Amino acid sequence: MGTPDFAASHLKTLAESNYNVIGVFSQPDRPSGRGRRLSPTPVKQVAIEYGIPVFQPDTVNKGVGVAYLERLRPDLVITVAYGKLLRKRVIDLPVKGCYNVHASLLPKYRGAAPIQRALENGERETGISIFRIDEGMDSGPIALKHAIAITPEDNFGTLIEKLEVLGCTMLKRFMELAERDQVELEPQNGELATLAPKISPEDLELKDFSSPSSVLNKIRAYDPLPGVRTSINGEPVKLFEAKRGNIEYQTSKKKEGEIIKIDASGMIVSCGSGSVIISLVQFSGKKKIRPKDALSGRLLREGLVLGG
Repeated sequence: MGTPDFAASHLKTLAESNYNVIGVFSQPDRPSGRGRRLSPTPVKQVAIEYGIPVFQPDTVNKGVGVAYLERLRPDLVITVAYGKLLRKRVIDLPVKGCYNVHASLLPKYRGAAPIQRALENGERETGISIFRIDEGMDSGPIALKHAIAITPEDNFGTLIEKLEVLGCTMLKRFMELAERDQVELEPQNGELATLAPKISPEDLELKDFSSPSSVLNKIRAYDPLPGVRTSINGEPVKLFEAKRGNIEYQTSKKKEGEIIKIDASGMIVSCGSGSVIISLVQFSGKKKIRPKDALSGRLLREGLVLGG
């Protein structure tokens, strides 16, 4: 059970490892592009490629969704970024249980957006947890867990790629244990739990430029997609490819969010006692461009203040 690209690679891992995947559940196809045509989910595309039956009910917990699952009678259910909670009737159905591949070090970052929240909060490590699903939100006992470092250069794009590779490797190991009935479970400590709620439009807005660390983490959490939004003279603009600025640009004489300098490296923005360098911007209806190109096109200039 899964929906996006991150889940599709895990399905492909199972199929290419010759496991008998008897069915795939994915969220309904959604309209996309200018023509708003229905596009198959990435998981559905992989399922079709390998000739695996696909089912896309609005819910798997009742009605035709659970009826289809009951007819399949799976030994084991694996979910990866499915986007829907499973209820007791489904959880109790497979004899070997339902397990989820989750992109965080549980009990930290339970919820829909663990990768973005880890970056936004400046975490130095994250990882993959494979746990047995219960009726809570990512609260079930853990079968496998492995940590990786978050580097200063990581953004959402690079980190999800690392976690995708790790998740597929760990899923293969988990399946080997499940086949031999050697899965050992460790309960989570609920007192250490933190939440990673679904991304809202407000999460993508950047208005506070008082701290270089918080500005940097905010931008990298949503880079390359969907991008953090701010404004210049009331016009929306998205920001990408940020890094910490040089000490020579740290000055208390500049306003928070003020563009101190624009050069080949990007635009240097004052953030409290420090600065960040932003290398790509995107104005409404336009492609991503270098700040230096926006300068020559009179879309940016030194002295303008972001967030205003």
